[in-house]
Amino acid sequence: MKSFFWVFLHLWTFSSSSSDTECPLVPPVKEGTNDRRTNQNNLRLVQYNVEWLFIDYYSGSDCPGNGCTWKNESEAEIHMNAVAEIVEALKPDIIHFCEIEGCDELKMVEYLLEENTDYLPFLKKGTDTGTGQNVGILSKIDPLKDLYRTEQKYTYPINGSKCGYTGPVTSTGVSKHLITEFRINEENIAFIGAHLIAIPTYPARCAQREAQAMILQEVIYGYMLKDYEVIMMGDFNDYDGEVLDLNSDKPTSHVLDILKGKYGNRAGEYELFSVAENIVQNERYSDWWDSDDNCNTNSVHDYSMIDHILISSGLRKHISNVSIYHGYKEFCGKYNSDHYPVIVDFGF
Repeated sequence: MKSFFWVFLHLWTFSSSSSDTECPLVPPVKEGTNDRRTNQNNLRLVQYNVEWLFIDYYSGSDCPGNGCTWKNESEAEIHMNAVAEIVEALKPDIIHFCEIEGCDELKMVEYLLEENTDYLPFLKKGTDTGTGQNVGILSKIDPLKDLYRTEQKYTYPINGSKCGYTGPVTSTGVSKHLITEFRINEENIAFIGAHLIAIPTYPARCAQREAQAMILQEVIYGYMLKDYEVIMMGDFNDYDGEVLDLNSDKPTSHVLDILKGKYGNRAGEYELFSVAENIVQNERYSDWWDSDDNCNTNSVHDYSMIDHILISSGLRKHISNVSIYHGYKEFCGKYNSDHYPVIVDFGF
């Protein structure tokens, strides 16, 4: 793994500003250069919440610092190297990150990889100024469309909500998400990445998350009307009541059903499928939360699946393998993420 001295030298040389946190623009199309996969008959897609991948200090959340997992720059650097090692091991063609600060961090991950990777970073800055977290991608395939966001708002609680929220009617947007388009193996694909508001069963968060899902449902539906295949992926901070995780956690929200097209304004008008249906149930866990603060990582009850990849039927038939990478242990004081990467391989 390359040293951070060379990473910062590289960024200083090729970046016009150390505060440049956004890279949503697609590069000019050049014949034969927009798809840099080693094998263009295969596609490996990875969803990875990388847990506060911050190097530039962000005062809003005091990170690196007392406001996040990594208390100083040295710890943040160790974490950055740990994340880069996982990316290098998995060798994705497109990887979607949650809890990343900005484009500089995407560039650092790419530059820390030993091999000539041919990744380009893409990130559209969100509106979560409290945490400063964003979602972004490294990709060997250039999108066709500059990354964009929807600023639509939706009120909650939604009709039929069972979250138990009793507060005032409130509106919300989706603070952390990105939207773009790809042309992959003759398929027009809409790519939507999101990190929804946290805590699966807390009533107020549950209700707000349902409203966020309703906003994204309209984006999905719009692309389905245009005959696009759809990839909807990210940390949804909620359980799938249809494809149960290892603890058979049941959601109190309709979030996954809304995104799949089974509930909400567009119920029955489209359908997405969870790739986790191809994973045996005792392997369906993508995050660790020390719920009782006892650092007992042997307790299976602290593991669940809240990271998801949903796809349309045209892509479903191309799935060749699905897995969750459990190649590192979770424990108090670890430097890897508290989430595991979800991986899906397609063969065309």
